[in-house]
Amino acid sequence: MTPIDTFRFALRALRDNKMRSALTMLGVVIGVSAVVTAVSVGQGASTNVTNSIGQLGNNLLTIIPGSPRVNPGQPGLGPGVQTLKPGDAVAIKERCSGSVLEVSPQVRSSVVVKSASKTWRTQLTGCLPAIMSVNNYSMDRGRALNLSDNDARSRVICVGRTVIQNLFGTPDFNCLGQEISINRVQFLVVGILAKKGANTFGQDQDDVVMMPLATAMNRVLNQRNLTMISVQCRSVDKIDLAQEQIVSLLRHRHQLSPPFPDNDDFNVLNQAQLLSIIKTIGGVLTLLLGGIAAISLTVGGVGIMNIMLVSVTERTREIGIRKALGATETNIRTQFLIESALLSIMGGMVGVALGGSVSFIAGKVSGWPIIPSVGSAVLAVAVSAGIGIFFGYWPAGKAASLHPIEALRRE
Repeated sequence: MTPIDTFRFALRALRDNKMRSALTMLGVVIGVSAVVTAVSVGQGASTNVTNSIGQLGNNLLTIIPGSPRVNPGQPGLGPGVQTLKPGDAVAIKERCSGSVLEVSPQVRSSVVVKSASKTWRTQLTGCLPAIMSVNNYSMDRGRALNLSDNDARSRVICVGRTVIQNLFGTPDFNCLGQEISINRVQFLVVGILAKKGANTFGQDQDDVVMMPLATAMNRVLNQRNLTMISVQCRSVDKIDLAQEQIVSLLRHRHQLSPPFPDNDDFNVLNQAQLLSIIKTIGGVLTLLLGGIAAISLTVGGVGIMNIMLVSVTERTREIGIRKALGATETNIRTQFLIESALLSIMGGMVGVALGGSVSFIAGKVSGWPIIPSVGSAVLAVAVSAGIGIFFGYWPAGKAASLHPIEALRRE
C-alpha cells in the first residue's frame, strides 16, 4: 500500500464523520485563535504604550517636588509640597549644559475658563517657550509663547482643541484674537495647539491652556513654587549622567543632608527607564497570555486523543479487514497519525483566521495598533500539528497492534 493510498484512506475516514471531525477540531481552533489573539493584542498594546511614551522622547527627565520616602502618597501632588523653585530650573540649564539640551519649568493647576456663556474646567500650564520642544508640542495656528511674553507677564494664551470644542462648539473653530476668561481674568488667544490626543494614562493632552510662566505664577495662581521641571537631555546616552548631575545639584541647592535618597525633597523620573519597564511588563503579559492559550491548545490535543481512541474502537473490524488484506502495522499507524495531524492542522488554520478576525475587531474597538504576528501564527499551526501527532500516537499504536483475527471477531 502506497503512502498516497494511506493518505486517501485517512481523508475518507474524516469525510465520513464530518460532525465528529468538526467538534474534534473545535478545541484546537479555540486554542490557536487564543494564541494568535493574545500575541497580536499584547504586542499592539505594548506598541501603543511605547509610542505614546516615545512621543515625549526617551531622553526626557521629569523632576517633581517631594519624595515618596518623605511625603506619603504620590510625589509632587501632596499639599504644601513646595521644594522646586524657578531658580532650580535656571541652575540646571547653566550648570548641566554638557548633558542637558533644554529645561522647561512648569506650573500646573485646574482652572475654569469662560467664553461668552460657556465655561469649562481645564488644565492650566504656565511654561516657557522650551516646552514646545521638550514636551513635543507644535502649533496649528497662530504663534507660540515667547520670552517677551514671560518677561512682560503678558495675558496671552495658547489653547488646545478640547478647550476650543467645549467653549465654541467645534474643535476647528478659529479663536485667534478672541478673549477668554481664566479665573475671571481676561486673556488673549494668540495660538492654537496642534492635536495630540490622549497619553499613555488616558489623559487628554488637548485639554490644556498654556500661558507664560511668570503670568501664571503671579497673575493667576499666586505661587512661587514649580509643579515640575521637564529636562531634555542631549542624547539617550547622556541621560544617566544628566540625572546624576541634576540630583547632585539640587541636593546642594536645597541644602539637604545624608542619608540619600531618604532625605531628598524631589524626585527625578527617567523616561528611558519607564519605557524599558513598560516594554518588559508588556513582554511578560504577552508570554502569560500565550501560556494560558497554550493550555487551551493542550486541552484540544487531549480531545483529539480521546476521539481517536473512540475511533479505533469503532473501526476495529475495519482495521482487521485491512490487515487481513495485507495492510502492515506501519500502514495502520500512519493512517491514524495522518487523521490526527489533519484534524490539528485544519483546526490550526481555522484558529489563525478566527484569531486574526478577533484581533482586528479588538483593534478597532480599543483603538490600539494591532500587530499581526506571522511568526506566532505559523508557530501555532506547527505546534497544533505536533500536538495532533503527539496525542494521536497512542491511539495509532493501539490500532496498529490489533491482531487481525481478534479484530475481525469483534462486533
